[in-house]
Amino acid sequence: MSTSPTPASPPAKKSVAYRPRPRPEWAREILDIGRRIDARGVVPLDEESLLRRAIENTGLSDFGDEDWREPFRILLRDLEEHSELHFFGRIMTRNDLLIHLEGRLQVVDWLKRHPEVEQEKVDAPVFIVGLPRSGTTIMQEILGADPQARAVRMWEAKYPVPPPAPGDPKPDPRIEKAQGVVGIQDRITPEWATMHKVGADLPVECIEWTYSSFVSYAFSASFYVPNYTRYVAENDHRSAFAWHKKILQLLQSTGRPHHWLLKGPTHLPVLPALFEAYPDARLVLMLRDPVKASASVVDVGGTLYWMRSDNPNLGKGFGRSVDGKPAYQTLADMIAWMEDGTIPRDRIHPVAYLDFFADPDAGLEKLYGSMGIPLPVSSKQPMLDYIASKPKDKFGAHEYDTGSDAIIAEAREAFRPFQEYFGVKSEI
Repeated sequence: MSTSPTPASPPAKKSVAYRPRPRPEWAREILDIGRRIDARGVVPLDEESLLRRAIENTGLSDFGDEDWREPFRILLRDLEEHSELHFFGRIMTRNDLLIHLEGRLQVVDWLKRHPEVEQEKVDAPVFIVGLPRSGTTIMQEILGADPQARAVRMWEAKYPVPPPAPGDPKPDPRIEKAQGVVGIQDRITPEWATMHKVGADLPVECIEWTYSSFVSYAFSASFYVPNYTRYVAENDHRSAFAWHKKILQLLQSTGRPHHWLLKGPTHLPVLPALFEAYPDARLVLMLRDPVKASASVVDVGGTLYWMRSDNPNLGKGFGRSVDGKPAYQTLADMIAWMEDGTIPRDRIHPVAYLDFFADPDAGLEKLYGSMGIPLPVSSKQPMLDYIASKPKDKFGAHEYDTGSDAIIAEAREAFRPFQEYFGVKSEI
């Protein structure tokens, strides 16, 4: 890492088109029916009906601290006023919100009945962070092959109560339940599987269990919710990380891991809050060409909008342009925090994507050495075996528009300080 770089001007909006793929025939038929009925009346997204249903489904009524209600209400208003959800999008969204609300009720109830859980110490968790599309997912999969590490799986994130029983030979029924939910995304937008593989028993990002705090950048990735996005950007995220820790404490109460392996690209803008919650956290910072990554984000974001709306160009968030300024500012803030001591520089462990995959053996030795985690053969070999078994584009090729040469050059100059500071190579 070099000394603090000279700031560059933020990039202009990047003119990279999102082109929706054709939907499956069954989805087109359902959406056509949805346009002919009162979708809002049939699938309500108002606070009263959601809370009533969550309470009926669980038999519980205590949602815990009240800090979730304001963002929840702002989110609901934006969903109705700005998101232009199609009929099936409303069904998916109501189902998701009920999962988050019911999960919150069940966690609060469990912690009241088992107060000792909140005395659990979460020691030096490992967080994988980086810009979206920078290699955080594949790194989570690789490091997750280490038997020392424990990741949170999708079914645990969606349905954490009761905490899983280690060593139980019977498959947990929540796995099948979660698979039924997550499989819907691949069915309505089959191209999603080429961008981000999701499965009930696969590791997930932290957003999957901080949804229930209702302070999460993840909602902004799936919906056009401008007021909610502003609220989240102005929030200090302490409540989200407090909820984050409660879930880890609950999950480890039946068996503490050597270390937690977590992943959260959306943590980058709020690293001070992360370190306030976890002062001894270790961050694996994935480094990849930010210009290439931002082009890929256009397509991923557009697909998430298209999954629930007929208008993926809402707010031009992921349509004809993507605003590079937030990514630029996030990276500039992170460097400033490292330089002025706001976040502990020695807890951040950069990994250059291209260099790591050029020599994974050396890359693992370097990373584990810097984090102070033992790396016996019993840990390293499963990770190397996983890399060898993971061909590129295993789930299909993700093709996307990278933009014109002029657009690339403009973005390259804007991200130059970040690339110089960390020595990140250009890929396009």
